[in-house]
Amino acid sequence: MSLASLWRGVLRHIGWVLGLAVIAIVVGAVLRIGDLHAFATMLEDAHPGWLMVALGLQATTYASVAAGWKIVLGQTDTPQPLRRLYLIAVGKLFADQVIPVAGMGGNMFLVDQLTALGAKRGNAVATLLVAMIGFYTVYGICALTMLAVLWTKGLASVWIAGFVLVFLIAATAIPGLALWIRRRGRRPVSSMLARFASIRALVAIVGEAPKRLLVDRRLIVRVAAVNGLVFLADAASLMVCFLALGQPVAFPVAFVAVMTASMIATLGPIPLGLGTFEAGATGMLALMGVSVEEALAATLLLRVFTLWLPLIPGFVLIRGALRTKAALQRA
Repeated sequence: MSLASLWRGVLRHIGWVLGLAVIAIVVGAVLRIGDLHAFATMLEDAHPGWLMVALGLQATTYASVAAGWKIVLGQTDTPQPLRRLYLIAVGKLFADQVIPVAGMGGNMFLVDQLTALGAKRGNAVATLLVAMIGFYTVYGICALTMLAVLWTKGLASVWIAGFVLVFLIAATAIPGLALWIRRRGRRPVSSMLARFASIRALVAIVGEAPKRLLVDRRLIVRVAAVNGLVFLADAASLMVCFLALGQPVAFPVAFVAVMTASMIATLGPIPLGLGTFEAGATGMLALMGVSVEEALAATLLLRVFTLWLPLIPGFVLIRGALRTKAALQRA
């Protein structure tokens, strides 16, 4: 192996190393300041009934994402049943989190899978874009709601407001960039922008999306509404994780913690949000009066349902899709 190849491998995995280091720091800090035995006991005594409820709630998040795609595809000549789109949603999570294509892995997977189901490539791209616009629209609304909840509790600060503002700028810029590229068509971008793999990937596919779907405000609102259920289900899942540990918290507290952690993970450069999500949720819960041990235990449980468990079926689905695609290319 050449030195250049070795260095590329190091760079490819440095995000994982940083993420694991951050979460190790968070866990280590909690174990130093808290009672190790109490922390372990909370995890061991988690009520299985509530854990099943959390699992069910997370299952609904994929249905919500798939429902958004179904709504868009329903406006085209190739509507799809929810059950097929549900499996794509599970596989897309794996692609989003693991495939290192500058955040475009899951989006490219979605387009490929929809075209494999018979959708025209332009309609598949439009489904991706409308879903992206709807998702970030409701994401921004939830961020402002989180800030409002903190304000009513007297916990809002200039720093938190500034963080929300930075996130809103990013949430606007991501779909905005996609629409800008759509208007440009397939004309080459500047050499500076072309350095970014995500922008090159967008240029390659976005120009094919039909304009009528992208400017349909009613369609975007419907897609945003079903995507909003994802954030509510995640917050409810965290609340249920606390119930499983025998330490109930109010839904607004869980909602604020999930939104804070999600925004930090979105803005951060670490794959999977490793460490950053856990630190953000634990820190916000502690700010709202939850003990650090309870906050971390519930957050780690939530991550099992939102991240680690779905990666297993996601890997299987991605692997099957890649094998099918390879077989078709050889035929």
